[in-house]
Amino acid sequence: MDGAELKITIANDLRELAGVAAQIDEFCAARDISTHVAYAVNVSVEELLTNTISYGYGDDEPHTIYVMVTVDAGAVVVEIVDDGVGYGASSLPAPDLENVLGEGSLEGPGFFLLHQVMDSVEFRHEDGYNVVTLRKEAADGGGEAG
Repeated sequence: MDGAELKITIANDLRELAGVAAQIDEFCAARDISTHVAYAVNVSVEELLTNTISYGYGDDEPHTIYVMVTVDAGAVVVEIVDDGVGYGASSLPAPDLENVLGEGSLEGPGFFLLHQVMDSVEFRHEDGYNVVTLRKEAADGGGEAG
C-alpha cells in the first residue's frame, strides 16, 4: 500500500455523487494513476452508489455510506459500506449475458458493467452492513479515457 487512503462519507442522496467522483479523480491523479483506471473506478462507484441510494433503503431516513479508496500492490481498491438492504448473497453470480438488459435483475446492465471494467468485484454482508470491494489494476493498459 502507498500509505494513502481516501475516506469519503456521504448521505444517501444522489446529489452527493459528483463530489465523490471529483475526490476519486484527485486521489488517482495525485498518484499518477491513469485517467483510464480512474474512469473505470468512478463509473463502478457511481453505479453502486446510485443503486444503493435508489433501491437500498426502505425508508426516507438519512443513512450514511462510506467509501474508502486505497492503492494496494499496484491496484486501486475501493470498499463501499452501507446499511441498506443486502444483496442476499456473499457474491453475485457472473452477469447473465443473455439478459444483460433485464429489468429488475441483479445481473442487469449495471452489474454487467462492474464485471467488465473492474478486475474483481466482491459483495459480502458483515455485522449488519453491506460491503462491496472493487479492485482495478493501476497498470491497466487501454490509454486515456475521455
